Amino acid sequence: MADILIVDDDKMLCSMLVRRLESVDHAVTCAYTLTDGIHVAQEADFDVVFLDVKLPDGNGLDSLSQFASLPSTPEIIIMTGAGDSSGAEKAIKSGAWSYLEKPHVIRDLLLPLTRALEYRKEKQTTSVIKVALKRDKIIGEGPAITACLDKLANAATGDASVLITGETGTGKEVFARALHENSPRAEKPFVIIDCASLPETLIESTLFGHARGAFTGAEKAREGLIQLANGGTLFLDEVGELPLDVQKKFLRVIQEGRYRPVGSTTEYYSDFRVVTATNRDLDKMVEAGMFRADLLFRLRSFHICLPPLRMRIEDIPVLARHTVSCLCDRLQIEQKVLTSEFIEHLQTHPWPGNVRELQQLLEEVCARAYRHHTLFSYHLPDHIRIDQAQRKLQNRPEGYEKAKTLRKELNRPLPWKEYKAMMEIEYLTHLMTYTAENIQEACEISGISRARVYQLLNKIEYKTTQDRLKK
Repeated sequence: MADILIVDDDKMLCSMLVRRLESVDHAVTCAYTLTDGIHVAQEADFDVVFLDVKLPDGNGLDSLSQFASLPSTPEIIIMTGAGDSSGAEKAIKSGAWSYLEKPHVIRDLLLPLTRALEYRKEKQTTSVIKVALKRDKIIGEGPAITACLDKLANAATGDASVLITGETGTGKEVFARALHENSPRAEKPFVIIDCASLPETLIESTLFGHARGAFTGAEKAREGLIQLANGGTLFLDEVGELPLDVQKKFLRVIQEGRYRPVGSTTEYYSDFRVVTATNRDLDKMVEAGMFRADLLFRLRSFHICLPPLRMRIEDIPVLARHTVSCLCDRLQIEQKVLTSEFIEHLQTHPWPGNVRELQQLLEEVCARAYRHHTLFSYHLPDHIRIDQAQRKLQNRPEGYEKAKTLRKELNRPLPWKEYKAMMEIEYLTHLMTYTAENIQEACEISGISRARVYQLLNKIEYKTTQDRLKK
């Protein structure tokens, strides 16, 4: 028997789900708003949550992480009135177990529920042993970075290739190094090659090495980074910059572990794990013929996509304090205190350069405030202070001026009677479409009596599907 929570404002559907689930011996609780659902979920432990998308007080998808992060860590099954591919993508990426359409939810719910409970049982037995990650340089406990750390922990136990993606400055190299340090190869070399910084003519010899006399200036044989990484990890940063001919040769090395240095007739063997990183969209590069699809498949056995800093603002205070503490230690000065106003300014900045930009800015701030014990917003660079001051002075939401200009371009408001009649037609048409012309359901959703619904439909001369078919 499982404890199940249903969060849906459709009371009739909830009662049907309760009967169906209780018939197979599950205990079911219902909540009809998002707020009540979160409150109920916080008060008791649930194995599975059936969560509606469109609720009176919010969108279920936006609150999915709140349910998933509860102490009981329930599995989430999303329900929606209409299929939405983008919603399905968001649900699955947010960790939802399944995504069901309401018209078929009664028919289809038992299979995903059974599978979710089987998975949950296995997860609880395997999660007893917790992995203590070495993550000294990965700062933050927010849900976005925690999800990436979970993937890192899973990837570290094996030997499969890992692709790390994310915007510039999100910490791809830091994650790659943490992956190596938590893997069985931690005592072996961690070799880095930045594909974007090498001239195209040197990439091949840098990777594979070269024989003596292979090209002008090659006065002696030289080992490549592939050989130096033997037994350890080879990290290729900006792998999207690899030329196509080198991609083909590198693919063979990954598949067989064998390679031939430039200008050599002898094959060598190297046992290494490959970790790659890029801020480019490799799938689009494959479509454009700029990156080999077979190589991408090999590189992406595990995929870790790092979130930009603007998507993890809850981590900014701890990131800022950690960075300032390290800077003070390095400069051998007294530790500094960060005021709440200083932190607030940092959290409202969009950080296009991500964590790297934040670290560089704080280094500048510490240099400015070298003799000051407390950091105030006054110590921040002018562009951040000006941006914050303008926001406060305007006290208007972003896009206010644009919206104001658009409003000026609109026609004057309609007379009240005309507007009311137009809204009645729009509402009733939407209501009948949503309920598939089910009058009982329309009454329950709208709160209008059956007689009044018919009266309003006659008033707007609404024609049902049957009426149209008769014609």
